[in-house]
Amino acid sequence: MGKPLQHWKVLPHGRLAQIDENIMTVVGKIHTPLMDLPRRMTVVRLKGSRLAVFSAIALDDDEMAGLEAFGRPAFLIVPSDKHRLDAKIWKDRYPAMQVVAPAGAREKVEEVVKVDTAAPQFDDQNVHFVVVPGTRGREAALVVRTANGTTLVLNDVVGNIRDESGVGGWLLRLVGFAGKAAQIPKVVKLAIIDDAKALRAQLLQWSEIESLKRILVSHGSPIKDNPRQTLRDLAGSLG
Repeated sequence: MGKPLQHWKVLPHGRLAQIDENIMTVVGKIHTPLMDLPRRMTVVRLKGSRLAVFSAIALDDDEMAGLEAFGRPAFLIVPSDKHRLDAKIWKDRYPAMQVVAPAGAREKVEEVVKVDTAAPQFDDQNVHFVVVPGTRGREAALVVRTANGTTLVLNDVVGNIRDESGVGGWLLRLVGFAGKAAQIPKVVKLAIIDDAKALRAQLLQWSEIESLKRILVSHGSPIKDNPRQTLRDLAGSLG
C-alpha cells in the first residue's frame, strides 16, 4: 500500500455515495509504476450519528464536508496491516477517534498509529465488528444491518476487480484480486490464511444471512448479484 502518509494528502478518488440509509462509500486509486490499484473506504453511521470509518482514505475538502455532514467520525477501523496508508493522518485530523485494528495486525498498525482496541464497543446492535476466522487474526470485517437489508464489509480476503487492463491488470489477475468473478486472492491465501476450514465455515455462516443485500470489498466492485451464492462459491474454492 506504500509508505504511510504523515500529512493530509489527497490521492485520486471519486465521490462519496450513500448506498443505504447508514452507509456511504467512496473509491480511490493508488498509482504505482506498474498499476493503478482501486481502494474503497466504507463509512457506517452508528447510533448517535457517530461514524465508523473502515479503511480510511483522505478526501478533498468538499467530500470531507459531506462526510462530516453525515455524522461525527468516532471509530477509525484499520482492517489489516496493509491498510495503514491514511491511518495516522485521519487520527491527526480527528484525535477523538478510537483506533481499531484486529489483534493479529496490531503490532504493524502501531508502527503508524496507536491502536485503542481490537474489540470495539459500537453501542449499536445493528453493526458488528468481526475478526475473520482463519486469517491469523489479521483481517477485520463488518456486518451492518439496516431496514433495507444487510451489508457485509470485507477487506482483502475477497477481491472483485473487473475493469483491469494492461500490465497492471495482468498483475492483478495474477495475484488474484482481479478476474471474471469474486475470488479469494492467491496472495492473501499465501500470506494470512492459516486455517482454510475456519474461513470456509465463516463464509458459509455469512451466506445464511437471508437479508444479505451486498458485499463491499476494499479492492473491487460491490457484489450485489446473489451475494449469498457468491459466499458459497468462495467457501467452495477453499475445498
